[in-house]
Amino acid sequence: MFDGLIDRFQLVKRKILGYGRITNQELDSIYKEIRISLLEADVNYQVVKDFIGRLSEKTKGLDLSKSLKPGDLVIRAVYEELVDLLGSKTRQVELKADGCTVFSLIGLQGVGKTTTAAKLALKYCNRNPLLVPADTKRPAAVQQLELLAQRANVPMVPLEKDSVIATVKKAKQLVNDKGYGVVIVDTAGRLHIDDALIEELHEIHRVLKPDYRLLVADGMSGQDAVKQADLFGSRIGLDGAILTKMDGDARGGAALSIVRVARVPVYFIGSSEKLDGLEEFHPDRIAQRILGMGDVASLVEKVKDSEAQIDQAKMQKKVMQGELNLEDFYEQLSAVKKLGPLSKIAAMIPGVKEADIDENQFRKMEAMINSMTRRERTHPELIDGSRKRRIAAGSGTTVADVNKMLKEFVYAREMLKKISKSVPLKMPFKI
Repeated sequence: MFDGLIDRFQLVKRKILGYGRITNQELDSIYKEIRISLLEADVNYQVVKDFIGRLSEKTKGLDLSKSLKPGDLVIRAVYEELVDLLGSKTRQVELKADGCTVFSLIGLQGVGKTTTAAKLALKYCNRNPLLVPADTKRPAAVQQLELLAQRANVPMVPLEKDSVIATVKKAKQLVNDKGYGVVIVDTAGRLHIDDALIEELHEIHRVLKPDYRLLVADGMSGQDAVKQADLFGSRIGLDGAILTKMDGDARGGAALSIVRVARVPVYFIGSSEKLDGLEEFHPDRIAQRILGMGDVASLVEKVKDSEAQIDQAKMQKKVMQGELNLEDFYEQLSAVKKLGPLSKIAAMIPGVKEADIDENQFRKMEAMINSMTRRERTHPELIDGSRKRRIAAGSGTTVADVNKMLKEFVYAREMLKKISKSVPLKMPFKI
């Protein structure tokens, strides 16, 4: 996510922090670098111009000549402006305590509306959600939503005689009869915005009166997403946006432009193709990632969700006694994998980028452990030459790979034992 922009801003950050003294000449050079970085990320030109103007005004008010670390002050100013550009604060959906909250997902074809509808339903599964198919234009759109509804284990209104309006009216009736708490409408898209699409959306909204009209936009489309938001906003009105495919080669232009140009907040971003890959959009955390400060808050949230899967007290005892084995390590590795791709998890740590993590090494390690018997996992010292050859053959690796993995494991186990004895642990020790 934002890899190219992060790389550019890392160069700018190093340049800023490298100055022992910052004058107007250095500031002009900094502004130029930031301008180029944002334009290369496909950020709207006017947004870039306004951003540099506000940043210039802010830095003029800083007493850089008297500061021992003027670079830190400039970095802080850049961070604050990035947060403001992204929407200042996290915008959360407010569900009705009594009654039904209706979401209408709007956007062109191919942006991921149908998958996003299922992701939203899964996110609000405790509010008795209902999916509504309102896309009869794209072949198999209804069937796709039906399959996703089954995967998410949420109900879907059956399509009424290929009629979108009859279907949404049926949904309204079901809400009244069965008390659904959330309704999510997957509307039809087009290759471009036309009058027929707008009229159909107006009809759907007249029936269901959505609380949130959310534009679903492809995060990789850059300024095209902003144009879509502007057009949809002027013709039917928008309450916010969801950016999809942000785990791909997204330069970040849409996220950095859409709030300012279209004047709508971003509520969620699609972080993976999985149904649970929908994250709240946090402007401060995104700004931290762009500036290479990591995203520790999101990492902590992910780790907390996985802690219940592992008996941390039992694991702590094993670490302190030096009894950690490969079975324990595999259990930890499996729990970490459930958080998402290891490269993306590591990228939340300050100073680490996705490219710094070689996931192939973890896959090889996992394959080697899977090729061991349970007794070999719990007693690694039993693994002799013949066992190593069998493990290597079973995992598609070499004996040298197996030796390296076992050597690193023994070293890590001894180091953890020493650390646990020298550092008082007030909470379960995390490996």
